[in-house]
Amino acid sequence: MILAPLPAGPLPDSLLTELTALYASNHAFHTLSGDFPDPHGIRPEQVAAALSEERERSGTEILLARSLGRLTGIAVTLAHHPDPADPDPWIGLLMVDAGLHGQGHGRRLAALVEDRFRAAGRTAARLAVLAGNPKALAFWTALGYEVVDHREDKQMGRPCAVLRKELTGP
Repeated sequence: MILAPLPAGPLPDSLLTELTALYASNHAFHTLSGDFPDPHGIRPEQVAAALSEERERSGTEILLARSLGRLTGIAVTLAHHPDPADPDPWIGLLMVDAGLHGQGHGRRLAALVEDRFRAAGRTAARLAVLAGNPKALAFWTALGYEVVDHREDKQMGRPCAVLRKELTGP
């Protein structure tokens, strides 16, 4: 798996098509998150707008994962949480093409993101899992993340479990 930042500037049509397919494949997550008005009808302009919004946040990095030339996943990271008392970087989104779930792509993508954090001198990472998403909670706890809090997310006020992992080793 190769991880690369989302290119700057307008998204090429071919990349936007790939990203839209990736987002659309995860309609169950988007039904839960409420990020799109119709989780079964996600359109390219909606994905472009969502990514543009992410790009505008200071300290955000959008990473694309490819395997054998195919877009397999996306990760959105935040260098710093909006709460100044929180020193850890965050994984704001980690999404793998739903047709590839259960094949290890998510684990590899998470490991690559953690490696980037380690390379930047970061010693821990956090993320939030939406309430009502037991598969995501099981995925992250299997990777060594531990629940450290329960609260609403800052963006939309959705109930979440906050998880944290020390990044002392691989």
